[in-house]
Amino acid sequence: MTEIALVTGTSSGMGMHAAVELARRGLHVVATMRDTSRSARLRETADAVGVALEVRALDVVDHEAAAAVVDGIVADHGRIDVLVNNAGQGGVGTAEQLTMEQIRAQLEVNYLAPVHLAKLVLPGMRERGRGCILTVTSVGGVVGQPFADAYCGAKFAVEGFMQSLAGVAEHFGVHVRIIEPAAVASDFVHNAVRPEGAGVYSPLFDAYLSRTAGAFANAQSAADAGTAIADAALSDETRFRWQSSEAATAFIGVSLADDDGSRVRAFTAPWIATDRPV
Repeated sequence: MTEIALVTGTSSGMGMHAAVELARRGLHVVATMRDTSRSARLRETADAVGVALEVRALDVVDHEAAAAVVDGIVADHGRIDVLVNNAGQGGVGTAEQLTMEQIRAQLEVNYLAPVHLAKLVLPGMRERGRGCILTVTSVGGVVGQPFADAYCGAKFAVEGFMQSLAGVAEHFGVHVRIIEPAAVASDFVHNAVRPEGAGVYSPLFDAYLSRTAGAFANAQSAADAGTAIADAALSDETRFRWQSSEAATAFIGVSLADDDGSRVRAFTAPWIATDRPV
């Protein structure tokens, strides 16, 4: 029986490649994106490897629309076996620079949307005694980073939610997992929300942007990250935490063994180092 996968955020980047890779491995993939007029890259990538997938519109922060999409897939295909929560948005800015609306927006797309989709698919998976819910988080869900307050906060939150859920869901045959990419060559940085002016933070912010540009210049390819996502979604391992690359594994290790916070502080301090007075 062909498994049914729902993948969000597939118009470009690793979400697009994950959807195509899952289809290449034999799943029927429902690939969603906010604007289906932007599906050309996805379809071209799928055609290039000789697979077909189904495209549906979904803005993940619209909870009524999400419920309608899930209901529609179940009505058409009978079930959802794999959910890949990939849709997300970057955000740059520290506390004083951010409005509460910007902070809420990060929570909506990076935390509440994947939580809601997990809630929608979980009952069917539990009743069938099998399924996988995989959420693409970030190394920023483990390591708090300068000028990523709202983004890291939302990613930390979704990791905590999914880790709490995982142990309970496993009793019913449902695997709940996260995968943490580091820098991936995609439209992510271009689409990140950022403040209009850095003000007093300008020297630090400029240093941070310079460091970030360097990281993304040496980023993992979106295709490789997409393959890692497919691997995590389909693995038989009972493992909660995955990374998309060796660099990501090394990155999160700084925090997971940091019982007093000093390792992360030393790790990230050079990112905003400046000789200019603040």
